[in-house]
Amino acid sequence: MQPENSQPIIIAKALTRIYSVGDSEVIGINNVDLEIAPGEIVVIKGNSGSGKSTLLSLLAGLDCPTQGELSVADHDLNQSSEVQLTRFRREVVGMVFQSFNLLPTLNVLENTSLPALLAGKSLAESQNKAIDLLDWMGLKARLSHLPAQLSGGEMQRTAIARALINDPAIILADEPTGNLDSRNGQIVMNLLAELNRKWGRTVMIATHSNLADSMATVKIYLKDGMITEIS
Repeated sequence: MQPENSQPIIIAKALTRIYSVGDSEVIGINNVDLEIAPGEIVVIKGNSGSGKSTLLSLLAGLDCPTQGELSVADHDLNQSSEVQLTRFRREVVGMVFQSFNLLPTLNVLENTSLPALLAGKSLAESQNKAIDLLDWMGLKARLSHLPAQLSGGEMQRTAIARALINDPAIILADEPTGNLDSRNGQIVMNLLAELNRKWGRTVMIATHSNLADSMATVKIYLKDGMITEIS
């Protein structure tokens, strides 16, 4: 938990995302006001279609608001160019997905190093940082393995290492345990909580699971694209 005078790392005002589907409109997020302090573990709950993934996509700069204001780590995402958004996604936020999104032809070390290389870091620096992260994740014996040679839990831990490679201020995890059994799901949630405790990362987890509930410092409940409760 951060001091009370800390500036929010996330500020959303009347945040709205409306999608056009044929002749109709679908509301993903509807008039959301939200402030999150640095260093929180935020768990976002809601049924399928409640807006969890839409909210994370907006926070990650993967999608753009239809209306409203959105600032993440002092970046005004409404006013950012495509180049600025690409840099934001590469350096400010780390994304973890349900489907892992590892490149099948790259091994564990290469998958983890790639975002650092894209950010302009040298091969040696990128790989050294990746090895340290993978060691912490318990994957040092898997550096040369391809994703197809890993278990689901190992793939997700690789994905978390990749998300951390550029030292992002915020980790955004969209159903990170959705493809895992309960034991591996708990391991992944514990790793996300340790990121928060050890390095003060702000962590936001959208999930149907209850595995992260006891770790949350903030819980947000969504329904039909609107926040119904914050606790």
